[in-house]
Amino acid sequence: MTEDIHDLVIAGSGVAGLSAAVYAARADLNPLVLEGDEPGGQLALTTDVENYLGFPDGVGGMDLVQRGKEQAERFGAQFRFGRIEDAELDGQPLELSLSTGDTVSTRSLIVATGASARWVGAENEDELMGHGLSTCATCDGAFHRGDDVLVVGGGDSAMEEALFLAKFADSVTVVHRREELRASEIMADRAREHDDIGFRWNTELEAIHGSQTEGVTGATLVAHPEGYPGEKAESGMNVERETVEVGGVFYAVGHTPNTQFLDGTGVERDESGYIFTRTDDAGRPTAHTAVDGVFAAGDVADPRYRQAITSAGTGSMAALDAEEFLEALPYADESMATASAEAVP
Repeated sequence: MTEDIHDLVIAGSGVAGLSAAVYAARADLNPLVLEGDEPGGQLALTTDVENYLGFPDGVGGMDLVQRGKEQAERFGAQFRFGRIEDAELDGQPLELSLSTGDTVSTRSLIVATGASARWVGAENEDELMGHGLSTCATCDGAFHRGDDVLVVGGGDSAMEEALFLAKFADSVTVVHRREELRASEIMADRAREHDDIGFRWNTELEAIHGSQTEGVTGATLVAHPEGYPGEKAESGMNVERETVEVGGVFYAVGHTPNTQFLDGTGVERDESGYIFTRTDDAGRPTAHTAVDGVFAAGDVADPRYRQAITSAGTGSMAALDAEEFLEALPYADESMATASAEAVP
């Protein structure tokens, strides 16, 4: 089903998409927000958010998302379940094919589809994600003061997570399936030289123990002297198993930006799939991508910070840039007049 042409579609309903929706709706753009398969994004997996401005006592991740949605709806944003599976972005209007089978036409698009943290497939990770299992030390490290914690991974991100967690935890153990780190030498040295950070080489996380009430209470590790013990266990080889008591587990095995639907379009991305945004003539950052009318916000264009507060900021940037783009279109006067007449006061 094809509909009337929208002025703005926002793909993603995490903090970046919701921030963009609030700004765009207040500008009378009547944005359509595609919520995706997991409304709320990564923040919906976080039980407590203590570092978001304006909530001195903290706020639940889902609560923060729901408040943002209600705020956007108050100003006239529309929400619909579904994700973009394919996009034709080489002319006006932009054509978006959705997972629901519908086709949506729009004059502008904000991509705020986020980046999904990679999980390792350990037993009970679905149940315990957000309950002592985390993919963000900066977000959740302060909840683990005095705990012994595990960090799973061997790259720079894992070293950064371990070093940050060492500020709070009694001990941090890096679990890596090989005996050599992928991290840069300087990051690896910093972690190795820290008194509170240890390493379990040729080891993988097999299971996490605990409950949503108690949180994480332990973990089962599997090891083999030649590395990659999980594969060896699956093939029937003998491996060593050990259950350890820990109060938290942190995954640091990378993120995958949700940009597959941009394959074959002119939107420029790095080798990992993160969207490149452009600077203006003065060299200042914008939310513009390489395609006119397409903007990016949040983790989908940010492999570095990945924080709710930075995502919200780039969401507002994207909405402001989209508004400016729409005002410059040849049919802007007619489009904006219609949007203003239909806007919710």
